Amino acid sequence: MVKTYSNFKIQRKHKGSIILIGNFDGLHLGHQKLFRQAQSYKKKYNLKIGVINFNPMPKMFFNKNLKNFKLSNISQKIKLLNNFKVDFIITKKFDKNFSKTKAQSFIKEILYKKLNSKFIFVSNNFRFGNKREGNVNLLIKYEKVYNYKVIKPKPLNKNKKIVSSSLIRNLLEKGFLDKANKLLNRNWTIQGFVKRGRQVGKKIGFPTCNIDVHDYVLAKPGVYAVKVLRKNNTKYLKGIANLGYRPTFNQNKILLEVHLFNFSGNLYNKLLSVEFLKFIRKEKKFKNVNQLRTQIKIDLNIAKKVK
Repeated sequence: MVKTYSNFKIQRKHKGSIILIGNFDGLHLGHQKLFRQAQSYKKKYNLKIGVINFNPMPKMFFNKNLKNFKLSNISQKIKLLNNFKVDFIITKKFDKNFSKTKAQSFIKEILYKKLNSKFIFVSNNFRFGNKREGNVNLLIKYEKVYNYKVIKPKPLNKNKKIVSSSLIRNLLEKGFLDKANKLLNRNWTIQGFVKRGRQVGKKIGFPTCNIDVHDYVLAKPGVYAVKVLRKNNTKYLKGIANLGYRPTFNQNKILLEVHLFNFSGNLYNKLLSVEFLKFIRKEKKFKNVNQLRTQIKIDLNIAKKVK
């Protein structure tokens, strides 16, 4: 199991490693290519692999108005990184104090003194340090001084576009779930706890699990075929979900509502992972509950056929 740290005070066995720095939001195909390259260095030089990422993401820290942005949360990221055979993860809290760290100080005090990094993997547009003063060229400038080597992997291109977290967010927002899932190499997933709602679904005959989307990117509001995994459970439950504002009931807060097929039981306060399989239709306002109920039955028939 991957070792996790909340700061740069790491165990001796993890010093002198290959270090990858970035948000790695979604851990998409581009990131996966990067980790495969890091694995080849691990094998060649007999080194361990460590990942540095930040919480919150720096972009969200500096822009407090930036909501619904993430493709994955920290626990999902750790699970995925474990699949990529990473040895340790440092998730540093990004706060006002840390944001003032000088770029040269980050290199000397953290990358060199605390981590003793041997290879540093970063993207070409990587910026760091107070006021984003540091860049890849600065890292390269100090290679010989601090005995490390900077690796700049080439970005992955698909259909003449660079695979990036931004591209995937854009695809989800436009309703192109299939394309987003292909670039993620898995089904996009929202993880959250089931909250008590207004029981509207139950009243109209389709009880739902209500999940707050928190900071997740807002995929196109609408109805989706989904499958759901409960914590510490390996059996998936099939279902249908509505992601949006529930215009028929004049709601103004984004909510993920999941109706599970052939399931009865209490899931309040349980952690669910909701995997999005197919976009069925966009959200719309119905004249009355009977119209909504009729449409839900049509949606259910479509969702049940999705594999």
